[in-house]
Amino acid sequence: MPLGPLQSALLTWYDRARRVLPWRAGPGETADPYRVWLSEIMLQQTTVAAVVPYYERFLARFPTVEALAAAPLEAVLPLWAGLGYYARARNLHACARVLVAEHGGRFPRDLAALKALPGIGDYTAAAIASIAFDQPAAPVDGNWERVVARLYAVTQPLPAAKGELRTLAAALMPERRAGDFAQAVMDLGATVCTPAKPRCLICPLQPWCQANAIGLAEALPAREPKAERPTRYGAAFHLWRADGAVLLTRRPPKGLLGGMMELPGTPWLASPQDEMAWLSQAPGRAAWRRLAGTVGHTFTHFHLELALFVAERPVAAHDLPGEARWVAPADLGQEALPSLMRKLLKRSLAEAAQSGSISRGPTETKPKRRPRAIE
Repeated sequence: MPLGPLQSALLTWYDRARRVLPWRAGPGETADPYRVWLSEIMLQQTTVAAVVPYYERFLARFPTVEALAAAPLEAVLPLWAGLGYYARARNLHACARVLVAEHGGRFPRDLAALKALPGIGDYTAAAIASIAFDQPAAPVDGNWERVVARLYAVTQPLPAAKGELRTLAAALMPERRAGDFAQAVMDLGATVCTPAKPRCLICPLQPWCQANAIGLAEALPAREPKAERPTRYGAAFHLWRADGAVLLTRRPPKGLLGGMMELPGTPWLASPQDEMAWLSQAPGRAAWRRLAGTVGHTFTHFHLELALFVAERPVAAHDLPGEARWVAPADLGQEALPSLMRKLLKRSLAEAAQSGSISRGPTETKPKRRPRAIE
């Protein structure tokens, strides 16, 4: 079936203006399903600029799905530390093992089979099917929603409009060059049909854009007002030895920040507690001192405020958490520490170094690059 005028116009633009990305196959090259999958999982809720260094480090360590499947989860999580949404890393590892065990290390082409894999939903399955296997499946992400909402002047607010936008997106997909078309829409949304100040004068879809014709392009897609995030409260405990080693423990494998390393702490509650209530849950026996203020961190669905306690001269370390262990300052950068824990350590280590309590400072816990993303 020949391409329609709209599809032809967008693909002509894409051939000229496509972004060069480390996971993207070049003109005439065949896309690697593993790289497509890895990049799409990493890009969820995160920007391209933030993902590139993580992707390159991850691919260097695990160049194939077989290499990823053979590694323990403990080797995978540190490479994800700071990227956020850590369930993605656990599902990535689980998916690799299923692919090797049940599919011979190959990605299935069927959408239903792709969606049956751990961590792969409608969007990721469609992205793999279209980009890696050239199937006419529309991977509707935020860029797609914005382009389609403007193209057809869909005024119903998100998220209620998602069903209509998916239907319209599916009708746009061509049977030929489906992968290029899917990525063309992504690139158009990222570089031309942007959320603010869209560059309508140079848009290849301008002749067909209904929102542009009626002057509504920048107002679409409409969105329902977001509910205010609730705040939770807790405490974290930074305990170190005379040699500067820090006590860390591993979070449970399931749930928020699952399987990541952390400073020992209390549960996160809906209301703040007094200092003695927090200290009753402190690990070991130590001369605890509370730092002024709290350390705040915003997750997707709530904001967190943590009181931070430090023990500069621990007397003993009895009754420590089950998976607790001491980590030398020079080794902190190799641990699977989420951004929240790096933030806590930076605060307490900076004060400790200033007071001379320990000899090593906060730069050893700072990751080389930090994404601008909510975890």
